[in-house]
Amino acid sequence: MQVVNNLAALIKVKTIVTLVVIGVFAYLALRGAISADNVMVIVTAVVSFYFGTQHEKNGQLTMDN
Repeated sequence: MQVVNNLAALIKVKTIVTLVVIGVFAYLALRGAISADNVMVIVTAVVSFYFGTQHEKNGQLTMDN
């Protein structure tokens, strides 16, 4: 049952957007359209935002209970 809950949690808009952004910029870097440094900055910003909002959300849940 835990596996099903984890899969359901994975399929959220923020998760999908994060994975798509990382995939697009990785693809562009591999093709040579943009430099690896640009990809690193963008991916770091996106991942930091994603995990920051997840951490904040989890913090609010524990504070409310």
